Amino acid sequence: MDIPAPLPYAHGGPVGTATLKAAPEDFIVEEILGFEPSGTGEHVFLKVEKRGENTEYVARQLARHAGVGSREVGYAGLKDRHGLTVQWYSVQLPGKDGPDWNALASPSLRVLETHRNSRKLKQGAASGNRFVITLKQVDGDPGVLSARLRQIGEFGVPNYFGEQRFGREGQNLARAAELFAGTLGRIDPHKRGLYLSAARSEIFNRLLARRVTDGTWNQAVEGDAFMFGDSRSFFKPEAITPEILQRLADRDIHPSGVLWGKGASAATGAAAALELAVAEALADFCRGLERFDLDTARRPFRLCPQDLRWEFPDPASLRLQFALPSGAYATTLLRELVSTDFSDG
Repeated sequence: MDIPAPLPYAHGGPVGTATLKAAPEDFIVEEILGFEPSGTGEHVFLKVEKRGENTEYVARQLARHAGVGSREVGYAGLKDRHGLTVQWYSVQLPGKDGPDWNALASPSLRVLETHRNSRKLKQGAASGNRFVITLKQVDGDPGVLSARLRQIGEFGVPNYFGEQRFGREGQNLARAAELFAGTLGRIDPHKRGLYLSAARSEIFNRLLARRVTDGTWNQAVEGDAFMFGDSRSFFKPEAITPEILQRLADRDIHPSGVLWGKGASAATGAAAALELAVAEALADFCRGLERFDLDTARRPFRLCPQDLRWEFPDPASLRLQFALPSGAYATTLLRELVSTDFSDG
């Protein structure tokens, strides 16, 4: 499987260069749970601050400390280990008070809060994430960078899946191709899920790339299904009315693309024709996803950051603050601003 081709930009390409994640404190992510734990129940919700640790490693630490199996630990989504992250977990402890969570404290891990809840925290349960990102070694005119940020704030960016979804040099896509060809051999369910997600994300990104190229990623096309930015539901209007166009302009709704699986897409007409053209080019991935029984879903084409703010702490640094809905990537926003070199810190 070849490395995926570069994705087109919506706003003309980066207007500077910078270093991303020079230190954990330069990439701060706080998960927005979106609801309040009930205060009672057999699941302990833990608000955890982790530094330089990945989500699954911390989940194993929590399970070991609580004396439970890994299946009794839940979390809403995976977070990059290269940063300072505040993330929620749940641990099922029926009829137990639980251990001393503070005993887990280390330079890379702190439990900030604990609450009881009646249900396990499941994948996708969080409503979004808040980011504070400090770019270092910035090379770009502050006025031009600010103008691009105003453009991003006003119009949004294409809602691509980030490069981390596909693994280093697209390895997850290569494994997906082997999985669908029947040559991969036995793998654990977690890795299989990663490869399936990568294949489905590649189909979506290629579809969105076509819409960016023809200038319709943020416009209505005949047959489109529309979504709200913070919801997985969609609706299909009978016609593209002035009201629909105004709601698009107001960024209240967004055109959407198919997340391939079994079952018909909600798109019709010209929008469906484009989906089918992309699906034909990636037919092996589409057929493979159908065989693995994934249900068709949808994802907005447009990503609009909330509360976007920025400042230049010094001539070589740019600090950004914004919130994104669950499933969106901060790096997708950053790629429209600057080309970044990654540092492990």
